Amino acid sequence: MTSSNRPLSGKVALVTGSARRIGRESALLLAREGAHVVVHARSSRDEIEAVAAEIRAEGGAATALLADITVEAEVQRLVDAILGETGRLDILVNNAAVRGEKPLVELDLATFRAVYSVIVEGAFLVTRAAVPAMARNGFGRIISIGGVSAHSGVSHRVHVATAKAALVGFTKALAIEFGAQGITANLVVPGRIGGPRSATSGAGGAFPGGGFLPVGHEGAPRNVAEIVRTLALPSGDFITGQTLHVNGGMYLP
Repeated sequence: MTSSNRPLSGKVALVTGSARRIGRESALLLAREGAHVVVHARSSRDEIEAVAAEIRAEGGAATALLADITVEAEVQRLVDAILGETGRLDILVNNAAVRGEKPLVELDLATFRAVYSVIVEGAFLVTRAAVPAMARNGFGRIISIGGVSAHSGVSHRVHVATAKAALVGFTKALAIEFGAQGITANLVVPGRIGGPRSATSGAGGAFPGGGFLPVGHEGAPRNVAEIVRTLALPSGDFITGQTLHVNGGMYLP
């Protein structure tokens, strides 16, 4: 398939927190569909440069940019840099997150706010900065990554579950406000995903029933990224405001 007939050819995608796991896989898959992908991290320059290099090695286009998405000025610089280089921004994957585990009675306000700031305020700031460019072109895909703990409940992660739950309302509000402008908004909720975790991720939390998986195995980052790719395609224009669970049956809404 040549670059000219890939479905996302000519589109630009920003995947926040795309140095590893779901973010990295989403960046790779969007690039394979023809998008120019902006690989992002707060500070992991070597890792995002490696992801961008992997995309380029496959014949795709990629840019690696650092930004603290909890800082309004840095978010605006990030989006301005993308628009300055490519002239557009069509797809946003709000993937960046911090997690960790701590019992409620030991959870200090600073830690609660730090998690909420990245997951919710970061998504808000980046989305607000990106939407005008999407609206100008009459095409936009906003895909946020949720967490099953926000739906099933979980021990020692009240800060994470609270922040991820906020993305449900965020997504629905965006879908209503911007649907007429060709912009969709959806939430993809992973279940238990295997593979190496970052130091801030914790062990994965104690889910009801021990995280029983009817399919008999954990998921892989690619399982989630495939849904992100589907939602990002032009053919995803009739899916909006939805919460899509990718969890092997461990939580059934």
